[in-house]
Amino acid sequence: MQIGAREIRLSGLGDSILLRPAVATDAPAVAELLLLSRKTFLPYLRQVHGDADVHQWVAGTLIPSQGVSLALGDKGTMLGVLALSRDEAGMAWIDQLYLHPDAILRGLGSVLLSEAMQLLGPTIRLYTFQLNTGARRFYQRHGFEVIALSDGQRNEERCPDVLFEWRDAAPDCIRAT
Repeated sequence: MQIGAREIRLSGLGDSILLRPAVATDAPAVAELLLLSRKTFLPYLRQVHGDADVHQWVAGTLIPSQGVSLALGDKGTMLGVLALSRDEAGMAWIDQLYLHPDAILRGLGSVLLSEAMQLLGPTIRLYTFQLNTGARRFYQRHGFEVIALSDGQRNEERCPDVLFEWRDAAPDCIRAT
């Protein structure tokens, strides 16, 4: 479940952006983007894992999951990371959607989310933190609905979270194949 490799154009982010599956050699840059994004947009979260642990998890778990796609700028700059999965019951999940701070509000998040919807639909779930109001607005603008709120006792950060769900509204008889 990865985005197929191709170039796209988005104004404000350079000449072109390469969307492609992640490979093992991308792990350091992916880890750095996750760390930068969390430190920039989620400064209220307590740090559960050190930077070295995040690098190890990305290299040893996230990238090998085969569900990670990247958005790279003109000079190979890591602009976005999207990680998708299905659980044992077949439910589709967006596990990670992180953008470089310079890529926010330029359409890249919408592109990555659209790719996830096409790959995973018709029902997708994801979690975000209740305090992450920017992410909550973003997902709601794209048709995700809140289906549960929690006190955060089930996540590592112990920070209240939101479970979102998106359902494709198109009837099966008119869905493109």
